[in-house]
Amino acid sequence: MKRRAFLTAAGAATASATVPVAAARAQAPAILSGRQEWRMVTSWPKGLPGVGTGAERLARRIAELTDGRITVRVYAAGELVPALQCFDAVANGTAELGHDASYYHLSKSEATAFFTCFPFGFTANELDAWVHHGGGQPLWDELYAGFGLKGFLAGNTGAQMVGWFRKEIRTAADLRGLKMRTPGNNARVLSKLGATIVNVPAGEIFTNLQSGALDAAEWVGPLNDLALGFYQVAPYYYSPGYQEPSAGLQLTVNKAKYDALPRDLQLALQIAAQAENNNMLAEYTALSGPALRTLVEAHGVQLRRLSPELLQALGDAANEVLNELHANGDPMTRRVIESFLEFRTKVRPWTRVGEFTYMQARNHDVRLALE
Repeated sequence: MKRRAFLTAAGAATASATVPVAAARAQAPAILSGRQEWRMVTSWPKGLPGVGTGAERLARRIAELTDGRITVRVYAAGELVPALQCFDAVANGTAELGHDASYYHLSKSEATAFFTCFPFGFTANELDAWVHHGGGQPLWDELYAGFGLKGFLAGNTGAQMVGWFRKEIRTAADLRGLKMRTPGNNARVLSKLGATIVNVPAGEIFTNLQSGALDAAEWVGPLNDLALGFYQVAPYYYSPGYQEPSAGLQLTVNKAKYDALPRDLQLALQIAAQAENNNMLAEYTALSGPALRTLVEAHGVQLRRLSPELLQALGDAANEVLNELHANGDPMTRRVIESFLEFRTKVRPWTRVGEFTYMQARNHDVRLALE
């Protein structure tokens, strides 16, 4: 599907993002029944598969789990606030909820990035383990309390692609002067190797690639990239996504609103977020393979892998960035980085022996098929 046709169809399909409640309850005025309608601002184009539809699914689940006491109206990027201003909108009460990526808000605190990803950092399973069992959530709570927010993991894209390139990238020298869209700390990593970073929201990537304002762009992976049509303007598609081995998305809640809720509604928000965290990762896992096949077989996309030498250079640059953040960071940032590194050291032995060696074994053309 062409990008313009997709966006038109997606917009029509999601013209009303208000989450319905049971018809039997709809007749009672909300003010009399104790129900509240909350607003959720997002960073996503309307109807975008995965991140966008996941936010809508999250809103529906909140309504269901609260038995209609909280309904949620979802706003796509730009409908209520610009795509990258969800953090401020929830903090100042323009909206009660936000759905975006924490690393969009490095200007608030360098520590925010680690709850989405860091180059050569956590897989999706490892990020969940750090947040829920490795001390990540208490640090996140402490960090966001200073901004009047409460944050939860509420989605994950899984492993991403390095991105789309108008020319092949063979060595670190090919990155010099390259104009690339990439967020978070990967922007700093690539800058160390001479790239020029041009950060634009998802809805503006295509036109910037088309016009030549961008030479390359990283968004997510096959599911979203197919829908947004990047293959039409950049033929080379690179892996592995060292910069986002997973990408945790967040539900932010205005803390004053959250603290005022009875405990059962607080738990409903937490459970809804965790359910969508699991569901979105499953969705990306299920649909990215078919999308990748379409990109290659129907659209002639050229799959490429970064060379080991280039990956080493990127890893060295990532380590420089990490150490600079720690050396120059405030106490909160340093504590988050130390927790991140400590847990990475603890979790890697099992990830390597359990998941990595299995994936290597499966790549030896082991065939499972009906004869």
